[in-house]
Amino acid sequence: MEVRAQSKFIRISPQKARRVMELIKGKPVKEAMAILTVLPHKGAFHLKKLLKSAIANAENNYDLKADDLFVFRVFADSGPILPRYLPRARGRADRIKKGSSHLTIVVKEREE
Repeated sequence: MEVRAQSKFIRISPQKARRVMELIKGKPVKEAMAILTVLPHKGAFHLKKLLKSAIANAENNYDLKADDLFVFRVFADSGPILPRYLPRARGRADRIKKGSSHLTIVVKEREE
């Protein structure tokens, strides 16, 4: 059975979040949690919270054991882009695009 957890409007670009996601895809949840704990990236912090939520959803809603779960799918979709402006010389301004993400983790019970 697949159990999903989703986190929306996270202030990190999807490209930077995907860099961390590739490290935990297909791993057991305990190993994925250990990887996310030691990584210094901003995305690791948000993915760790999301993985905890997915594990809690599996245990409380579907009576699955955390030891039997692994990270089945993990992906980052683009969220709204916030426009910001940076003052430049001669009264000009440059536009800066601050990205956001919708992060999703799907954990699944390992079949024996």
